[in-house]
Amino acid sequence: MKQLKMLVTGLVIGLCAGLWFGVNLGKDQPLYSNPFNSESLQQKAKRTADDVLEETKRVLRKSLD
Repeated sequence: MKQLKMLVTGLVIGLCAGLWFGVNLGKDQPLYSNPFNSESLQQKAKRTADDVLEETKRVLRKSLD
């Protein structure tokens, strides 16, 4: 019975840790950050604008070569 309790406890802890890391990976956040912390609209817009700017720079440099 004691082994069964330890097995179930290990599975629950592993499931929680895996869920924590999986959510953070899905949101492109650091692994140990809070997965329940939602990104504000302003932060999302800034990140998207930065991505577009970097892609535009890359395309312009490639076309000038």
